[in-house]
Amino acid sequence: MADLKYYDVIRKPIITEKSMAAMGEKKYTFLVHTDATKSQVKEAVEKMFAGTKVKSVNTMNLDGKKKRRGMVVGKTAKTKKAIVQLTAESADIEIFEGL
Repeated sequence: MADLKYYDVIRKPIITEKSMAAMGEKKYTFLVHTDATKSQVKEAVEKMFAGTKVKSVNTMNLDGKKKRRGMVVGKTAKTKKAIVQLTAESADIEIFEGL
């Protein structure tokens, strides 16, 4: 397990049609550090965004895609995605407002 600080856990928000539709149910999707655990993601969201209370966290490990340039074949880096479910009385996350 890596020694990660809460500000290192969340890399960036993921904004797609599917994730925007899930925001109506207070579910927010983030790209997170590959070594981060569910409890670390929960702690990071609650510390970074004031007034939020996390109900649950679901994580997914995504393998890198195969890419080719001529005869050379390689892979992109692995990533980890986290879907964070907030409680009903929790405040919304401001970075997603107005999208």
